[in-house]
Amino acid sequence: MPAYKYLIIGGGMTADAAVSGIKEIDPSGSIGLITTERYPPYNRPPLSKGLWKGKPLEKIFRKATEEGVERHLSTTVQSIQPQSKTVIDEKGVAYTYEKLLIATGGSPIRLPFGGEDILYYRTLDDYQNLRTLAERGGRFAVIGGGFIGSEIAAALRNAGQEVVMAFPDVGISARLFPADLSRSINEYYRQQGVEVLAGELVSGLERWGSRLVLKMKSGNEIEADYVVGGIGIRPNTALAEAAGIQVDRAGIVVDNYLMTSVPDVYAAGDVAYFFSPALDQRLRVEHEDNALTGGKIAGRNMAGDRTPYEHLSYFYSDLFELGYEAVGELNPELETFADWEEPYRKGVVYYLHDGGVRGVLLWDTWGQVDAARRLIAEPGPFTPADLRGRLPE
Repeated sequence: MPAYKYLIIGGGMTADAAVSGIKEIDPSGSIGLITTERYPPYNRPPLSKGLWKGKPLEKIFRKATEEGVERHLSTTVQSIQPQSKTVIDEKGVAYTYEKLLIATGGSPIRLPFGGEDILYYRTLDDYQNLRTLAERGGRFAVIGGGFIGSEIAAALRNAGQEVVMAFPDVGISARLFPADLSRSINEYYRQQGVEVLAGELVSGLERWGSRLVLKMKSGNEIEADYVVGGIGIRPNTALAEAAGIQVDRAGIVVDNYLMTSVPDVYAAGDVAYFFSPALDQRLRVEHEDNALTGGKIAGRNMAGDRTPYEHLSYFYSDLFELGYEAVGELNPELETFADWEEPYRKGVVYYLHDGGVRGVLLWDTWGQVDAARRLIAEPGPFTPADLRGRLPE
């Protein structure tokens, strides 16, 4: 029976950051890591960004778990038994722990049709599969116009492939950006050679020999050689819920120190539902900054530190030659004010509620993440006139 002082379920960026945090406080404590993936921890953003631009594959692997950690790869945890501080895997092997971190992340939302004919994009294996298909060449249909869908469409088009996107919203990333900006990105993608079908809800998939046909609720059809699904993820909370750990519909509920409702069991990364003092609400965040910062703090706290998680994380994306960083709550239903240096190409979009700034979109405006955090922390009230020219500092 493997026994560890610290046991981590999950093998992503959060897990790797947690190992770094543990080692900072307790360099000699035994650490075990269990992951369903056959690879040790790696950076996930390059799967839809840098690897398509020539970044070497070996550069994406993280370092913290290379020494002093027993890694159990290609292993699936079946249950957590908090009363005996034991974790059981699919082969019946039991692992004991003193402190446990649940860093199980999320799984792609799957459509109720299409089966294996739709490639859902989340892991290194998914990247390698899609890259192989791109090298064969063909017409790719991307379902989804959000974070993953927009990046994959751009990556495939940059790789010289014929690409069509279909999604139900008015524009690309419409659930983050104001409608006018979102629609402008549609046109920008069309200029790059992507066929953009906004307002189309995919309702079925049929195979006609070697070709695939996507059916739209409108009655339209898309023919393609390959179909990629990028419609978001669901947090992997089933293990926690079965163990009696408090789970909200949004994720595993944690306190300010990232501990769950069960003593000595922590959660961080995509799966954690935590309180953000900066926004005065609970959040579940699926981006790199939250994974790395939250993972490290969780690891340190497991090892005896008492650091509250109060970080307001940021996220970023590349859309062909356009790029952005964003902080806080990007909800287009809020009041927005766009301060453009060049419309839809360079500027800052502010998201406001009751006179306070809730979120900041830095569109091709770099080095301003900390300034945006400071602005969100200010009580306001702010008017558009107050914010014009406020960033960049």
